[in-house]
Amino acid sequence: MTNDLTFTIKSIRFDENYKPSDATRTTTNFANLARGERRQENLRNALRMIDNRCNDLAHWDNPESDRYAVELDIISAELDIDGTGQAFPAIEVLKTTILDRRTGARIEGIVGNNFSSYVRDYDFSIRLPEHNRERAGFSVPEDFGELHGKLFQCFVNSKAYKAHFRKPPVICLSVSENKIYRRTANRHPVLGVEYEANEPSLTEQYFRKMGLQVRYFMPPECAAPLAFYFFGDLLNDYTNLELIGTISTMETFQRIYRPEIYNANSVAGQCYKPNLKQSDHSLTRIVYDREERTRLAIEQGRFAEEHFIKPHASLLGRLSAQHAL
Repeated sequence: MTNDLTFTIKSIRFDENYKPSDATRTTTNFANLARGERRQENLRNALRMIDNRCNDLAHWDNPESDRYAVELDIISAELDIDGTGQAFPAIEVLKTTILDRRTGARIEGIVGNNFSSYVRDYDFSIRLPEHNRERAGFSVPEDFGELHGKLFQCFVNSKAYKAHFRKPPVICLSVSENKIYRRTANRHPVLGVEYEANEPSLTEQYFRKMGLQVRYFMPPECAAPLAFYFFGDLLNDYTNLELIGTISTMETFQRIYRPEIYNANSVAGQCYKPNLKQSDHSLTRIVYDREERTRLAIEQGRFAEEHFIKPHASLLGRLSAQHAL
């Protein structure tokens, strides 16, 4: 079955001139920035924030804090599920490259970072609410995330992925508002201090079915921990500069989209519970419509249902039922 899945990888530079393609999910962080009258200003400010944070973290041999710049490419993985040539926009991630302005070298960074998926929109915005509509309490379907997890693992193990990228992906997300995080004694020079969650979040369980494990770290001068989803050994499989490229990119996005947590005026303490209603925070100069993103996630979940889930129900059912790839 998995041999019938063919991925095609496309790449587009994310810079101040970026305009989302018709195939890009409009709820994607980087697509949100590139809309409206202030699109170029938004993009320019966000990219400047990323570069500043990168130089702040990569401070060695960098006396003027201007040695590095982070280049971003949007990686789109299109999926042909039955060999007909009809491609579905399955997954979008970001690829970082760190430019060393002193030497002119371009250092390959991490692929992953941001993560976007129409099927995940379908699972969380369509299937999960429908499953709970007639129920007294909240529950999750027994096979929730199985299909999405198999599709993601097929992508990471595909010839297309291996031809383009030399290391497995790392995805960096916000912590969950519903969990409590406690600081540990473990500290990394770049990732910062490690936190542990009191219990797995639904997102953590969902990503586990993608084959990913999670660790929570609060980088130096960050206001709250970030969730790092990865294969293998996060601390030893990636260099400090690779990790810095991911931190500077994704912390910037989170400061824009979740300022109550990541642009808070106080730093997470020994015991931390994220709060999106917390008023003691600062806003960036970049405007974000959170309500619109929720509405669009539902629309895009319906798109996945109509153009992918229902037309390929038989094939996808067999893939979801497979326990080994």
